[in-house]
This record gives sequence, C-alpha cells and structure tokens, in this order.
Amino acid sequence: MRSFLPAVAEQLFRDIQKTHQETSQIPDDLLIALKFVFGSCALQALDLVDHHSVTCLSSPSGRKAFQVIGGSGRLYTCFASCHYCPCPAFAYSVLRRNDGLLCKHLLAIYLCEAVGGTLQESVSDQQMSALLSGTAAP
Repeated sequence: MRSFLPAVAEQLFRDIQKTHQETSQIPDDLLIALKFVFGSCALQALDLVDHHSVTCLSSPSGRKAFQVIGGSGRLYTCFASCHYCPCPAFAYSVLRRNDGLLCKHLLAIYLCEAVGGTLQESVSDQQMSALLSGTAAP
C-alpha cells in the first residue's frame, strides 16, 4: 500500500476501506481516529471527499496522477506514488516543519481510494507527459 506512512495510518485506511465496503459508511470511531492521526486537515479532506473533488488521471502506459480541486477552487496535481502535493500547506507543514503526515489534498486522495469515491479519467500518454512535465494547461 503506502509504505511511507506510519503503520497506524496504513491500518486506519484499511479499516476505513473494509468498513465502508460493508456498511457504505465511516463510523464515528474511525472518524475520530482519522482526526487524531491527521489533525485538522482530516475534516478538510473529508469535505473534499464529500464534494467529489478528487480525480484519478490514468494513461495507457499505466502512469497515474491525481487532480484535487481545493476548497478555494484551485486545481492541484498530486502524486500519491511519491507522496507529493504542490500546495503551500504540504511544503510548509509536511516538508518544512514536519508536523503533519499529509496535506488535505493527499489525505482526500487516500480517503477517496478507500471509499471508492475517486472520479476516473483516461488521458493519452502525451497528455500525461505534459502533466508530469508541468507544461499541461490546468
């Protein structure tokens, strides 16, 4: 799964996925655990999930990237495979201060994957290349 996250976070995503498959809900105890592990960005990430803000882009070559529409309407292209988001919160809280595991955009991606809420979009290899090189239009 995501070997760069602590085991407790990994288990939490598995528990959310399993429970959601069985009940189509995330029970309160798992929501509390989510808030405990990820702090204030957990509620913001859940809001992004509720608004269907996460799209997985995949190309024929097998490459994947995620686009997340943030709360302000800005589009962020994130790479879950290497644990990266271009948002200022990721740069400051996760990389610089090291006081958070994820930003709300990456957390929303992992939650959407756990509950099957990720929108899917196919793109050509050329479009993915442009996206990865930063030359794609938003």
